[in-house]
Amino acid sequence: MRLTKLGHACVRLQKDDRTLVIDPGAFTPEEDEPLAGADAVLITHEHVDHFVPDRIRKAMAENPALEVWTSRVVAQTLADLGGRVHEVGHEDTFTVAGFDVHVYGESHEILHPDVPPIPNTGFLIDGEVFHPGDALTVPSEPVRTLCLPGNAPWMKVPELYQYTREVRPERAFVVHDGLLNDNGLGVMIKHVEAAGEELGKDFRRLTPGESVDLG
Repeated sequence: MRLTKLGHACVRLQKDDRTLVIDPGAFTPEEDEPLAGADAVLITHEHVDHFVPDRIRKAMAENPALEVWTSRVVAQTLADLGGRVHEVGHEDTFTVAGFDVHVYGESHEILHPDVPPIPNTGFLIDGEVFHPGDALTVPSEPVRTLCLPGNAPWMKVPELYQYTREVRPERAFVVHDGLLNDNGLGVMIKHVEAAGEELGKDFRRLTPGESVDLG
């Protein structure tokens, strides 16, 4: 499997000439063509940095075979697309485009003390890659490759260390870093690498467009 980091929270996974795309939101530039060649799209939740309805609708109009697996709210937003949109939730499993997917997580991390969290669905792909969306969900099975949130309004640096200690992945690649300037990226990278050193594992940030092959 090949993992490619696109802008912010978007990840492309490729295996056997099939392509799965996760969270092609507004912070992933159109010129990156995040949905080009996609066989399926997974969307963790409805926030604009993860989900742009018009982008999904356009891609589905251009590719009649393209389908979406997502949280309840996103599925409701795209309900007019019928059976091509699939609502999934915690502990659901499904197979799409040759990828086996296990869903973990129920809620977005808290953004406001008085506002209930929205639904958030994390996706574990082929028992290898876990994309948690906007949550610090710990799956009940081992995670080899973690898409690690690097920065968010709902996240503090100590939580990054605690999360990686709980998940204990073999490797982690940063996602959710689109709000940072160069100074912030430098600070974040320092902490991500330190968290990896603590566990004796490979933790790092991929630049947008960079790919890694997963053994």
